[in-house]
Amino acid sequence: WVPEFRALGAISPLNEFINGSNIIADSNYFSGIWDTNVLDSTVFGIPWYVDTRLLFYRKDILESIGHKNAPKTWDELYDVSVKIKNKFNDKNKYAFFIPTNEWAPFIIFGLQNGAGLLKNNDSYGNFSDRLFRESFDYLAKFYYEGLAPIDLQQVLNLYQAFAEGYFSLYITGPWNVSEMQKRLPAELQDKWMTAPLPSPDSNYPGYSLAGGASLVLNKKSPNKYYAWKWIEFLSTKKIQLEFYNLVSSLPAVKSVWKDSTFTKNKYMTAFYDQLQKTKPTPKIPEWEQIVFSKIQQYAELVAANKLSTIKALTLLDKDVNKILEKRRWMLSNK
Repeated sequence: WVPEFRALGAISPLNEFINGSNIIADSNYFSGIWDTNVLDSTVFGIPWYVDTRLLFYRKDILESIGHKNAPKTWDELYDVSVKIKNKFNDKNKYAFFIPTNEWAPFIIFGLQNGAGLLKNNDSYGNFSDRLFRESFDYLAKFYYEGLAPIDLQQVLNLYQAFAEGYFSLYITGPWNVSEMQKRLPAELQDKWMTAPLPSPDSNYPGYSLAGGASLVLNKKSPNKYYAWKWIEFLSTKKIQLEFYNLVSSLPAVKSVWKDSTFTKNKYMTAFYDQLQKTKPTPKIPEWEQIVFSKIQQYAELVAANKLSTIKALTLLDKDVNKILEKRRWMLSNK
C-alpha cells in the first residue's frame, strides 16, 4: 500500500528521520523488504513485520523417491515431481500444487528468471517478453503433464490433501507453519518441512516475494516527532520479538532472528534464508488490480490448455496496458 498512499500524497518521506535515528537503519533489515518502501530514492515506510513465500513439502515422500532434500533448481523440481507422479501411478494424485487462483507463484518464477514484469517506467505490460514467457511455460508443463491439478475443486481442504499425499509440494507463506502443526495428524508432524525456493540456475535459493507491513507517517500529522518515536519503539529488538510471540508475524529486524525462538525452530530457518533473497513487485498503485484480476484469469486459461502461453501473455499485456492508461497520462503530464 505504500505506493498507493504516496500517490495520494498521504504519507511523509522518512529519510531525515532515519538519518537522525540510533535505532533504524536500512542495514538492520532484509534488503528486498526495505526496498518495497523506497520510491524514487525516498523512503516512505519502515518494515514492521515481513512475509515471503517458500516451499512446504512432504519430506517422507521425497525421501521415498531418493531425495533427502528439497529441490534446489527448476530442473530438480520438475524431476522430483515426475518421480512423485510415477511413484503413485495414480491419475488422481499429483506432485506440485500450483493453484491458478493464486497469482504469487507465477510472479515469483518470473522474478526468478529475471523478467521485467512491466516496462517503460512501469507504464506498459511486459509479460509476453521472453523471460516471463519462459517461466510461465515452465509452470504450464506441470499442468499439461498431470503433475499439478487443474481443477481447484479437487483440493477443497488443503491440509487434508497434503496429509493424504494428494500433492507433496506447495508454495505458501509463514501462516501455514502453525496451520500445518494444528491440522496435520500427529503421525505426520515429522514428515513435512519448509525450504527456500528453487532457482532457475545453480544460484540457490531462488528469489521470492518481498511482503509484509510497514509503518508510515501521516503527512498531515501535527505530531510527526512523537509518531516517529513510536515507530522507533516498535522497531526495537525487544518489541519485535514480543510482537512475534503475540501474533506470529515474522520480525522485520534481522537481529531478532538470532533469538532461540527462531534458531531452534526447524521451520523458521528456511524463512530466514529466503528473506535474504526477495524482490519487490512493481511499486505502482495499479499492481494489485493487475495481479488479482488478470494474472489469475490467464493462468486458469493456460492451465486448462484453452490458450497458448504466448497468446495468453499477449492478451495479458493488452489488458495491463489498459489498466495503466491513466498512469501513462499522468507521467506524460508531469
